[in-house]
Amino acid sequence: MPDERGESEAFRTLNGYREAEKMKITPSMEDYLEMIMRLSADGEAVRVCNLARKLHVTPSSATKMITQLCEKGCVYAERYGDVTLTEYGRNMGTFLMRRHETIHAFFCMLNGSRCELSQTEKVEHFIEPHTLASMERAIELYKEKG
Repeated sequence: MPDERGESEAFRTLNGYREAEKMKITPSMEDYLEMIMRLSADGEAVRVCNLARKLHVTPSSATKMITQLCEKGCVYAERYGDVTLTEYGRNMGTFLMRRHETIHAFFCMLNGSRCELSQTEKVEHFIEPHTLASMERAIELYKEKG
């Protein structure tokens, strides 16, 4: 898509790309949503203290992020109570888990390993949906041949 100068691609800083895309959810918010989704899927009650422990952050940091996620319409949270995903938050969480699992599987396939968690966590926020779809196709092709 051409930018304001008519160029199809423009170099920007990471923050410049985010601003250009008008990102609603930050990478940190994505990490929290993904973990809330994981805990919910496991049947655990999601509480700020559990979330903080799983993400290795302080409870006060988790509380601040939960407040931001409430403002974005991703979660409901009662003071000293459970955190639950809204429909929007569940949809986003489902996508984030799929993205994480796909990228992890792709890196494991590429590197012939069983665990590429660190690398996955470092890049998952920057993969665009069309690239994710290509990774999914590559994984399927690899499985068919292998």
